[in-house]
Amino acid sequence: MNNHKKQASDYIVNLNMNGLRGRMLCMPASKSKKREILLLYGHHASLERMYGLVEELSKYGNVTLPDFPGFGGMESFYKINEKPTLDNLADYLAAFVKLKFKRKKITIMGMSFGFVVATKMLQKYPELTKKVEFVVSIVGFAHHDDCVFGTRNFLLMRYSASFFSNRLPSIFVKHFILRAPFIRWTYNSVADKHSKLKNASLEERNKRINFEINLWQINDIRTYMDTSVSMLIVDICDKQVDLDVYHVAVKGDRYFDNTIVEQHLGVIYKKVTVFQSSMKAHAPTVVADAKAAAPFMPRGLRKVLAATPS
Repeated sequence: MNNHKKQASDYIVNLNMNGLRGRMLCMPASKSKKREILLLYGHHASLERMYGLVEELSKYGNVTLPDFPGFGGMESFYKINEKPTLDNLADYLAAFVKLKFKRKKITIMGMSFGFVVATKMLQKYPELTKKVEFVVSIVGFAHHDDCVFGTRNFLLMRYSASFFSNRLPSIFVKHFILRAPFIRWTYNSVADKHSKLKNASLEERNKRINFEINLWQINDIRTYMDTSVSMLIVDICDKQVDLDVYHVAVKGDRYFDNTIVEQHLGVIYKKVTVFQSSMKAHAPTVVADAKAAAPFMPRGLRKVLAATPS
């Protein structure tokens, strides 16, 4: 008898786009469902981090989760002498959608920065809206005014990220700062106050820190810094998207003002429906299984996904 429990690696395949090597996770629907779900992770992520959410979403359709250049271990845009601008990421995603889904209709679910990239893609390529049934935002945003950072913290993050997005400073960070002992010490020193670590057992805390170490080391730090700047100055409220959006918000989100986010989404999308999540943080370190992913999926959103796609 085969008692092998499926893991993320069982569904991961190679992905080659625009001369860049990465991976994508493709999980078939666990039941007979026709929906095609394109899941996009956020700023500090990997395919493995999102596996639990993929498992949960597979109840409603086939799930595809691709890497972005510079994220999840995928080669970065810098390799082909391009920058990880929001426009370039949107172009990459559009090419992926056209290649992977061709004539299929899809549901797009974007987490945080992934939602921003998806929205930018739909604004640049409005013809793709005909391929999309609706869009789901999981703690997504659309404008730098959505952030709740104070002026001092905002300026510190904005210009620090700008400095470290340059080649030499990013090389220094990669080789001298992003070492396991230093990352572990940093997280342990703030563990009692950090939303991803507080209230966790010692064993669970160590597990989460180990996962964070892996994320910092597999993601391209220069891409991380460059896209951090993009996030802090973003404004994609200049073009409308002729689709409905379902937004999953977190009460007490430490990054965004939910009321302002909803207003900005209303500027872009045809109709905005907000669902409140039971999550206690913007996003956990790792969504290890379907149970951990459940808070991402409020009851109202489950009903929408369970409906037969048009």
